[in-house]
Amino acid sequence: VSTQSTGAQKKRFLDTLIVNNFNTSNTKVHYMRQSSGINAEYGGFLRERAYLISSSVDLQETGEDKGTLVVRGYLRGQGLDPEQLVHLPGHGHFRIQKIVTSHDPFSDASVAGEVFEPTTPTSIEMECEVDEMDAEQTWPTEEDFAEAEMAKKQAKRVPKGTSAYQAVWMLSDDEEEEEDSGMEQSGDEDEGESEEESEEELVEAEEEESDGYRDDNYDVNFDAEVEAEDLRKFREACEDEQFPDEMDTPTDIAARVRFQKYRGLKSFRTSGWDPMENLPRDYARISQIRNFRNVRKSLIKQAVAEKKVAAGTHVDIYISDVPLSIKNSNSSSLTLYALLPHEQRLSVQHLAQSRHPLSDQVIKGKEELLAQVGFRRYIVKPVFSQHTKSNKHKMERFMPAGGGNFVASFYAPISLTDSPGMLFKLEQDGSVTLLSTGSILSCDPDRIVCKRVMLSGHPFKIHKRSAVVRYLFHNREDIAYFRPVQVRTKYGRRGHIKEALGTHGHCKVTFDKPIQQSDTVMLPLYKRVFPKWHFQYF
Repeated sequence: VSTQSTGAQKKRFLDTLIVNNFNTSNTKVHYMRQSSGINAEYGGFLRERAYLISSSVDLQETGEDKGTLVVRGYLRGQGLDPEQLVHLPGHGHFRIQKIVTSHDPFSDASVAGEVFEPTTPTSIEMECEVDEMDAEQTWPTEEDFAEAEMAKKQAKRVPKGTSAYQAVWMLSDDEEEEEDSGMEQSGDEDEGESEEESEEELVEAEEEESDGYRDDNYDVNFDAEVEAEDLRKFREACEDEQFPDEMDTPTDIAARVRFQKYRGLKSFRTSGWDPMENLPRDYARISQIRNFRNVRKSLIKQAVAEKKVAAGTHVDIYISDVPLSIKNSNSSSLTLYALLPHEQRLSVQHLAQSRHPLSDQVIKGKEELLAQVGFRRYIVKPVFSQHTKSNKHKMERFMPAGGGNFVASFYAPISLTDSPGMLFKLEQDGSVTLLSTGSILSCDPDRIVCKRVMLSGHPFKIHKRSAVVRYLFHNREDIAYFRPVQVRTKYGRRGHIKEALGTHGHCKVTFDKPIQQSDTVMLPLYKRVFPKWHFQYF
C-alpha cells in the first residue's frame, strides 16, 4: 500500500508531498494536514486551457433543431475569455453567448451577476474557402533563377570523361556510405524478423497442441464476408512483410503509363522534393501554421494573458446554437473545454504512435479508425509512415505490428498543446479495440510521405560488370522512359540501364561490381501520398 500510494503521489502532485510511512498516527495526521492545503498540478492539454465540469445543465430551445445550452460549474485550469470557442466532446465546437458569474455555495465572498459578453464573434468554420484562381501559374522570379544557378555551381567529383548528364545520376561518397549503412541495417532487420517469425510459429504450434475450449454455438455469430476480408488483408500483410514494396511490372499496360505519377530518386534521404508540388484539391480547404513550434508558444501566451474570467469562479456559461440532440446524451453532466486560437481549423495532424502489445489485428492504410486526441474524438482514415528524422518518410501499407513505432497522418483540427493520442478499431457490435498509443507529433501539411514501388527483374546473362536483365520491362519504350533512374540489387549493387536489347523488354545494365545469378534487380520509384479526406466527430 505504501509503494502504491507513493507512486500515485508522485504522478499526481509532482513531488509536492511524499509520505512513505503510514504506520504511526503522527504521520497520518501530518499527511492529512498537508494534503488539504495543496493544489493538484495537471500536465499536458489541461494546463494551458480552461475547462469546466458541469454541476447542472439546462437546454433552452430557440429553434426547431437548435437551442441555448446553459452550463453551470467551477471554472478550472486557466481563465476563460468570452471570445474563445468551447468544445463539447462528441458534439463539436460552439460560440459563447455570454458568461455570468453565479453564487458560489461554498464561499461567502463570491460576486454574482457579473456578465461578460464577446465583442466580436469568432468564426467557427473549420474549412477554408477554396479559391479557384489560387493555382494560377506565374513567371519565375529573380530569386528562383538565382537558386537554380547556385544549384548548377555545386561541384561534384566524377571520373574523367563523364558527361554532364551522367554526372547528375552519380552519388557522392557521403551518399554511398549512407546507402551502404542502410543496406547493412536492413539486413540485420531481416535476420531479426526471421527469428521473430520462427518464435511466433513455435508459439502457435504449442497453442495448437492444447485442447482449448469447445462451444456448440461457436458459428452462430460467424460472418463469412468479414472472415474473407480479414484473410485477404492478412495475406497482403504477410506478402508485404516478406517482399516489401516489390511489384511485378504489369504486362497489360505500359509501365510509363501505370507509374507516370512516380519518380526516381538518387538518394531517398538527401534528394530534394518540393512540398508545394502537385498538391491535392483538399489542401485548399485546410489551414497551415508556419513555424508551428514558435507560433504555438506565442498563441498560448496570448490566450492566457487575455483571460477575463479567473479560474476557480463559479459561472453560468451560455452556449449558442447547440443541437437539441445533446439531450439524448446518456451522461447527466457535461465537460466543456476552451479552444485556443485557430484550434477549430482543420489541418493535417500527425500522431507518433506505438502499437499496443495486445493488438494483433491487421490494419491497412486509409482504413476507418477512431482517434482520441486530447479531449477531442473523431473518425478518420489515416496514412501510416515511418518515424524518422528525414525530410521524407516512407509510407507503410499496414500498421506495424509487434509494438513498432510509426506516424499516423490524417485531417483533423489543429492542436496547439501537447496532447496524448490513441487509435481504436470500430467493431461491428459497437465496441472499440485499442490499437496504438502515443502523442501529437505536429500539425504540418508539408510533411512528405512517399509510397515506394520496387519493380523487379532477373539477370539473364552476366558478363563481368554487365548483365542482361529481363522481366523488368516488356517493351523498348518503357526502357527509354526509365533509363535515367538508377537500379539496385538485393545484395547492394548499383547500376544504370545502358540500352535496350530486342523488342521484348530485355535491357543491358552496367553495375559497380559483378553481380550473382541469384540476385534480383530492383527499380525504386516514389510517389507522394496524402491522407483521405474523412473527418467526423464521434
